[in-house]
Amino acid sequence: MPSITLRVVTKRFGKFVAVDQVDLDIQDGAFVTLLGPSGCGKTTTLRMIAGLESPDEGEIIIDGKTVFSSERGIDVPPDKRDVGFLFQNYALWPHMTVEKNISFGIENLKWDSARIKARVAELLATLKIEQFSKRYPSELSGGQQQRVAIARTLATAPRVLLMDEPLSNLDAKLRTEMRTELKRLHVETGSTFVYVTHDQLEAMTLSTRTCLMKEGRVQQYAPPLEIYNEPANIFVADFVGNPTMNFIAGTVRSVDLDSIKIEAAAMSLSFTPGSGSVTLGEDQTVVLGVRPEYLRIGTGGAIGAMVYSTLPSGMETIVKIKVGEQFLTSVVFGAIDFLVNEAVSFDFIGNRCVLFDAESGRRLASGNLET
Repeated sequence: MPSITLRVVTKRFGKFVAVDQVDLDIQDGAFVTLLGPSGCGKTTTLRMIAGLESPDEGEIIIDGKTVFSSERGIDVPPDKRDVGFLFQNYALWPHMTVEKNISFGIENLKWDSARIKARVAELLATLKIEQFSKRYPSELSGGQQQRVAIARTLATAPRVLLMDEPLSNLDAKLRTEMRTELKRLHVETGSTFVYVTHDQLEAMTLSTRTCLMKEGRVQQYAPPLEIYNEPANIFVADFVGNPTMNFIAGTVRSVDLDSIKIEAAAMSLSFTPGSGSVTLGEDQTVVLGVRPEYLRIGTGGAIGAMVYSTLPSGMETIVKIKVGEQFLTSVVFGAIDFLVNEAVSFDFIGNRCVLFDAESGRRLASGNLET
C-alpha cells in the first residue's frame, strides 16, 4: 500500500489562504484523520490529494510518484492517481441496483464478466449487504446506502481510500456501527485511509494518526492518544476531548528544581513536570490544563467547592463545580449523582496535567498538580 507525502502545500481562493504550507507524511496502510473546525482546510487538503483541487504551491507524492509539483509543472489528473473518493452524500446511481452500482466502475475497466461477478460478490459479503443486491438505493436505509457507496469505491481496489465526512448524514446509532465497520474494513483491506471529519470522537476512535488543523495550518500530527494526553497547544487541548479540558489561568509565584508554585483561581498549586526542566520566571502568566477524569470529587479532598450542575448518564456523571469564580468539570464514573449547590471537595490526580504558556498557548510540560 502506498505512502502519501505533502510538502509545503498551499492553496488560495482569491486572497483567502485555505491551506497554508502543510507538510504531511502518511505512512503505508495508515488510517489518518484530518480533523478540525469548519473552514480549517481539511477538505481542501483531501481534495488536493485526490486531484480534485490543484495547489498553488508545493508537492504531493503518492507511492513514490509525484502527482503534483508547482515547480516542475506536474498535475496528474484524478483518474490517474489510483485513489478512491467516498463522498458525504454517497452519490449512488438511483436507477441502478446495488450490484450494478458496485460493478459500474469495474465494467468501465473492461474486466470479464466472471471476474466482475466474483468481485461484486466479494464486496457484498465484506460489507454484509448480500441480501440487498437487487434493491435500488431508494429502498435502502442511510447506513445500507453508505455500505454500498463504500463497496463501490473499493471495487477497483484503489491503493488509497479518501473519505470526506462519510458518516455525517447518519443518526448516532448508525454512526457508531459504521465506525466499527470502517475500522474493521481498514484492517481487512490493508489500504491507506485518509478521512476528513470535524467530530473529534471519530478521529479518536478510528485513526492511527490524527492531523488537527486550524486556519489552514497543522497544529499537531500524532496518534490520537498522544494528542489527547500531550496536546501541543491550548487549541488542540480544547478541541479534543469531551467533556473538554479544564483551563485554569494562573501566575507563577516561585520556581525551584522540583516544582513550580502557581497561584490560580484563589488556589495555591504546585506543578511538578514529569520530565525535563521548564524555564519560567516569577509573575509569568500560565494556564493549567486538567482533563475532567483527573479531577476527583470525594470526601476529604484538599479543595472545597460547590456543585453547580450535574449530568448523570448511568455509566458516569459529568459534574460542574465552582471554586470562587472558577468553573471546573469532573467526570465521576458509576451511578453516582450530586445535588445542585451541594458542598464538595476535590483533588487533582494523576501525572497528566498540562502546563501551557498563556501568551503563546504552547504546551510547556505535563506533570503532577497538587495543592
